Amino acid sequence: MRRVSTDMPNTDVQFYLRRQEEGLNNMQSKIANQSKLNELRDDPLAAAHAVRYDSYLTRLERFEKNTLYAQDHYRMADDYMKQATDVLQRIRELAVQGAHGTFAPEDMKYMAQEVNELMKELVSVSNAKGIDGNQLFAGDKAFTEPFRIVEGTVPGGGENMVVRVEYRGAGATRRTEITEGSYAKLDMGGGEVFWAEKMQIFSNFDATDYRTTEAGSFFIDGQEIGAGPGDSLPAIVAKINESAAPVKAYIDPVTKGLALEGTNAHLIRLEDGQAADGRSSRILQDLGIISNTVDPGAPNWHPSARVSGGSAFDMVIRLRDALYRGDTEFVGSQGIAGMDLALTNMESRLAEVGSREERAEATWQRLNKEIPDVTAALAREVGLDFATAATNLGMMDFAHKAALQTAAKVLPPTLLDFLR
Repeated sequence: MRRVSTDMPNTDVQFYLRRQEEGLNNMQSKIANQSKLNELRDDPLAAAHAVRYDSYLTRLERFEKNTLYAQDHYRMADDYMKQATDVLQRIRELAVQGAHGTFAPEDMKYMAQEVNELMKELVSVSNAKGIDGNQLFAGDKAFTEPFRIVEGTVPGGGENMVVRVEYRGAGATRRTEITEGSYAKLDMGGGEVFWAEKMQIFSNFDATDYRTTEAGSFFIDGQEIGAGPGDSLPAIVAKINESAAPVKAYIDPVTKGLALEGTNAHLIRLEDGQAADGRSSRILQDLGIISNTVDPGAPNWHPSARVSGGSAFDMVIRLRDALYRGDTEFVGSQGIAGMDLALTNMESRLAEVGSREERAEATWQRLNKEIPDVTAALAREVGLDFATAATNLGMMDFAHKAALQTAAKVLPPTLLDFLR
């Protein structure tokens, strides 16, 4: 009886056939995935480049979406600010008419009534919401109505008249990243847009001998200003002036206390920060500028502090009351001047929003040029040449079939063949 030979040839043929099948499967997967990199070991260098390109491309696409959102946000704010400008222009026209001195007292009252209704429309515009449902002019208090009407009685105007408009919003701190490490401010607070005069805040506390007892900080218009132990009032004034806050600080020669003046028309926002031990700092409170309040977004001046500088609504209210009184001299001087201040500030803010929109547009255009370049670079690293891949697949398939036919003829008979 003949001895059955070793199974080594059969094992070798199966090993090489499986390698061919694996190559076929890999090629088919690359064609299906439209990528020449199924695994990192296919091309380690190309895979490393592809990971960096893909990560960078993802960030660029995120930046593109951010710029588009910013542009929509700016356009919406620009539209409402233009509506507010139209309302202010109409109120100014009424002020010019009322200053002529040729209208009867009843006609002046009719003008005052129209001014009162236009002011309500101005408040409605200031409380507008954006396309995302957030308040446009509330700063980072996106779900708080920024302006609230307080009604009361006005001499000559009867009841249920607007006597005060309070700002309940906060500062504009929301930003969006539009390029790597570069941010664009999204919001413009109502305390900036709907303001008219430069604010001045004078403390009545004599701070000649004032010294801070421990390290702490305070905020002016969102800018944190630090103070060290033993800092005197002149040192604090110098630190305020060196900061980016849009205010000028000095020592009041009359009261010897701290005085703050805005460098442009806006609501100055003040808040004490934290001390070195984590407790709340009291620097501005001790200087008699602000009082202790749980809502730093609302005006929190110290009761003894002298504050001047009104909003656009304050200017409108003064004008309306003068029209009710029939005071043509006030209407022609302070009334028109107040409206001019409100319009000047509004136009300045419009220019600022327009500048932000232009920057977002320029960034978006640059990103739209950069994204295709990065996409092409990524495609060069991972893209598959379908013509070459199809040719290689055909050759591998032909070789595999030839190997199967050859193996069927070459492999020796097995034990089962002898048992037949």
